[in-house]
Amino acid sequence: MRRLTEVGMQGDETASKGEQAEAAEREAAKQRLLAQAEADRVPVEDTTRAVPDRRWRRDKR
Repeated sequence: MRRLTEVGMQGDETASKGEQAEAAEREAAKQRLLAQAEADRVPVEDTTRAVPDRRWRRDKR
């Protein structure tokens, strides 16, 4: 009976380690995405305000 308990515990530990590895991989992927997004981000100071071009409306009338 004790042997079954030990085997069960080892199975739980393996599943737990697998879950921990998956969680670590997800966190690492999340950090890579955040780092890439930060690298691709354009600061507000470097953007220009869009100015509507209304000339096409005058041409259509």
